[in-house]
Amino acid sequence: MRSLTAAALLAFSVACAQPAPPPPPVGPAEDQITTESLTAHIKMLASDEFEGRAPATPGGVKATEYLATQLAALGIEPGAPDGTFLQQVPIVESVVERTFVLSVPGNTYRYSRDVVAFSGVEKPRVQVQGEVVFVGYGINAPELKWNDYAGVNVRGKWVMIMVNDPPAPADEPTLFGGPALTYYGRWTYKFEEAARQGAAGALLIHTDESATYPWQVVQSSWSGTQYSLPPQAGEPALGIKGWITNDAARDLARRGGRDLDTMRAAASKRGFKAMTLNTKAAATLMQRSSRKTAANVIGVLKGTNPAESVIYTAHWDHFGTRAPLPEDGPGADRIYNGAYDNASGCAGVLEIARAFTKAPQKPARAIYFVFVTAEESGLLGSSYFAANPPMPMDKVAANINIDGVNYLGPTTDMVQLGSERSTLGPMVEAILKPRGRTLAGDTHPERGYFFRSDHFPFAKAGVPALSLSEPKAFTGPNAAALLKKQEEYNGKDYHQPSDEYDPSWDFSGGVNDMRALAQLGWRIAAQADLPKYNDGDQFAEVRKK
Repeated sequence: MRSLTAAALLAFSVACAQPAPPPPPVGPAEDQITTESLTAHIKMLASDEFEGRAPATPGGVKATEYLATQLAALGIEPGAPDGTFLQQVPIVESVVERTFVLSVPGNTYRYSRDVVAFSGVEKPRVQVQGEVVFVGYGINAPELKWNDYAGVNVRGKWVMIMVNDPPAPADEPTLFGGPALTYYGRWTYKFEEAARQGAAGALLIHTDESATYPWQVVQSSWSGTQYSLPPQAGEPALGIKGWITNDAARDLARRGGRDLDTMRAAASKRGFKAMTLNTKAAATLMQRSSRKTAANVIGVLKGTNPAESVIYTAHWDHFGTRAPLPEDGPGADRIYNGAYDNASGCAGVLEIARAFTKAPQKPARAIYFVFVTAEESGLLGSSYFAANPPMPMDKVAANINIDGVNYLGPTTDMVQLGSERSTLGPMVEAILKPRGRTLAGDTHPERGYFFRSDHFPFAKAGVPALSLSEPKAFTGPNAAALLKKQEEYNGKDYHQPSDEYDPSWDFSGGVNDMRALAQLGWRIAAQADLPKYNDGDQFAEVRKK
C-alpha cells in the first residue's frame, strides 16, 4: 500500500513538472460563425418585408437600420466620418417612361423588347438625333496601341458598340488579358469612353456570349428606377445610354447599308476604322429625376493601432420591386429579394464581425465592417466611400469583399478574385492549407468579375483587394450536380425575383469560407507591413505615386 502511494505521488510530481500546453493561438472566435445565425440574417434581409432593398426606398432604409442595429448589438462602434453608423451617399434617382422608342427610317425599336435605355443627365426630356457610327469595341487604350475612335468624330452622334474585349490573336495571346475580361470590356467603360469622345447616345449590342448573361438580365437591371452619383462639374455625360438586342442591332445596321457580322469581324483586328451607317436614329427619353440619399452602413472595431485598418465590404442593395407588366399572371412575383446577391454577403460580414468581437483580445489594426449602397447601379456606394473614407486610403491595409456566400455545401477550394495580384494571395493559401483546402483562380475570367463588385474602387485607389467568388470543387457524391446548379444561377436567377431564400440551402461550405476570411483579416491586421500589389500589376503604381 505504501509503495502504491509512493508511485502515485511520483507520477503526480512528474505530471506537475511537465510544462503546460501552449495556449491556442489568439485570433477571431471562428466558432461564433454558424449556419444558424448566418441563415437568420439572410432570411431577414431577403424577406418580402424589405421590398427588394432598393436604395432610397423604405425597404432600403429598413435594411440599413437592421445592419446598423446588428453592429451596435455586437459592440461595434459607429465608423462613418460623422461619428454615426450611416454615411449618406448622394444619388440621382431616375425613372424612364416605358414609352421610349428608338427610331430609324423604316423601323422602330421598342422599349424592353428591343432596347433598354437610361440617361447620364438629369433633364426630364432628353432627345438624341443624328448619325449612327459603329465603333467596334469602343476602346481607346494607348498602352495597347488600340483606338477604335481613331480618325472619327462622334460628337453629337450615336455610337453602336460591342461589349467585351477584342479576341487575342495567336501572335498576341495576352492582348486584353487573353480569355479574361478586362475593364475595357465592361459596359461601364464603354459608356465612359463614349461620353469622353463626345457622343450624344450609345447603344451596346447585347449577345448572351459577349455580355455573359441573357437579355432578361438587361431588362431587369436597366429598366425601372436607376441610380447614379451626381455628375461632377465638367464631367462628360451621355444623353442616352442604351442596350440593344442583337437582332435589333442587325436590323439597324442593314438599314444603314451595312452587315453587322462583317463589321464585327473587321472590329476584331488591329487597324479597324469606325464605320458610319447610312442612316440616322432618333429617340426621346422622358424621365422623372430627383436627388436623394442612400446610406453606406459603417462600423469599426478599433484595434491597438487604429490609424491603419482592414475593411470588410458587402453591398446591401438590390433592385426593389418592379412595376407590373402586361404579361404578369395572377400573383406574379415582382420583388427582387436578392437572397444570394447579396443578403448572404451582408450576413457573412455580420458573422465575421461577431467572430472579431468575441476574440480574447483586440486585433492589431482597426477592422471596418462596411455595407455599401447602390452596387447594382455601378458600384456607387463603394466609389463614394473610396472618395470619402473615414481614414486615408493609403492607411487601409486591405479590402475583403463578399458578394455572395456559397449555399451549396462544402468545397475543397476557395476562389478569391484578385488573389494573384498581391501579397494577399499567399496569405490566403497559408490559411487554407491546414484546413485541407486550396486557393483557386477565377472560374469565369471571361465574365470580368474582378471589375464588377465593391472591391474594385478600393483596387483603383491602390488598396490590395480580394472578392470571394463562386467555388468549383464541391465534395460528396452529388458534387457534379451542385456545380451544375451553381452554373445555372447566372442564366436563371441572377437579378431576377427568383433569387429567394431556399430552406434547402446548405451553408456549411459558406461557414467554412467566413471562418477563413475572419482569420485572413486578423492576420492582415497583425502583420507588420502593409500588403502590396505585385510589381507590374496595374494597381501597383497608385501607392508609389
